[in-house]
Amino acid sequence: MFTIDAHLDLSMNALEWNRDLTLSVEEINERERGLTDKVDRGNATVSLPALREAEIGLVVATQIARYVEKGSSLPGWHSPAQAWAQTQGQLAYYKVMENLGEMAPITDLPSLEKHLKLWEGGKEEKKPVGYILSLEGADSIVDVSYLEKSYEGGLRALGPAHYGPGRYAYGTDASAPLGKKGKELLREMERLNIILDATHLCDECFWPSLDHFHGHVWASHNNCRALVDHNRQFSDEQIKALIDRGAVIGGALDAWMMVPGWIKGKSLPKEMGCHLEVIVDHMDHICQIAGNAKHIGIGSDLDGAYGREQSPYDLETISDLSRIPDMLAKRGYSEQDIALVMHGNWLRFLKKAWS
Repeated sequence: MFTIDAHLDLSMNALEWNRDLTLSVEEINERERGLTDKVDRGNATVSLPALREAEIGLVVATQIARYVEKGSSLPGWHSPAQAWAQTQGQLAYYKVMENLGEMAPITDLPSLEKHLKLWEGGKEEKKPVGYILSLEGADSIVDVSYLEKSYEGGLRALGPAHYGPGRYAYGTDASAPLGKKGKELLREMERLNIILDATHLCDECFWPSLDHFHGHVWASHNNCRALVDHNRQFSDEQIKALIDRGAVIGGALDAWMMVPGWIKGKSLPKEMGCHLEVIVDHMDHICQIAGNAKHIGIGSDLDGAYGREQSPYDLETISDLSRIPDMLAKRGYSEQDIALVMHGNWLRFLKKAWS
């Protein structure tokens, strides 16, 4: 079944993890055997061939570069200009993938419809993976005038925050009210019709962001606080607010977001009972709040600075997302609802945002 994954850090993996994503996952991992510079070496799950294998024909692909002030414990660049340059290198990677026929930019309704037509008929031939460009964390926007430059480069979605304090909004494990610069950013996003990604916004920024932004809102990769009690997740009240705005929320497969009690660097997926069907628990929780299946999708975040050591234990590669339809069917979801989860909800959202 044609599938959309609303959050993949492809350029980060290519440039910072030095992964040739045109290879199979097996080939990527074989080349990394014995490397110790990053925790997930040899544990990758994502590659372009693996996406095609599961008919994941459209993804939301990120740029990401954090700015950090002196004394911060978080990794990041020491100036917004450096962060901007990093994102432009990531953009250059996507452009090369376009030139090679590996990926295709999706920026508006005509390009979306053309791409969907190309993918009709399944995976029998090699097809470019479509990508919608998103910026995870706005630190690299040197000033608000740079947002229009980003839009011209293909940017269509933006999450103002990531982890920690941000220049425009505070994110996971940090907290502060939305300031003047954040509100200015939201106004310019609305003018340019850039989608607001509510993922990672701290609670103090989440609510005023919804108040000040009148454009289209989604949450590319977020799970439920009722199941895993952490500020990274959405409370039921936040989920209700997003549903009221017509948002779609993508289920994330980072193990610590799926099961409670996870200790990074110590816990193991099998010991913690973290298997692929757990993400359906989070999806189902949102459906119970909404009263329907119109607000959930996939935003896997696989290989988002972690690998199989922090993914569901029964997932070998991202191609295993093709097992989710059967898991939903066993829960009583209809064929129509399953199609909504795998692609229909994201497509409905995009067609409305870009019409």
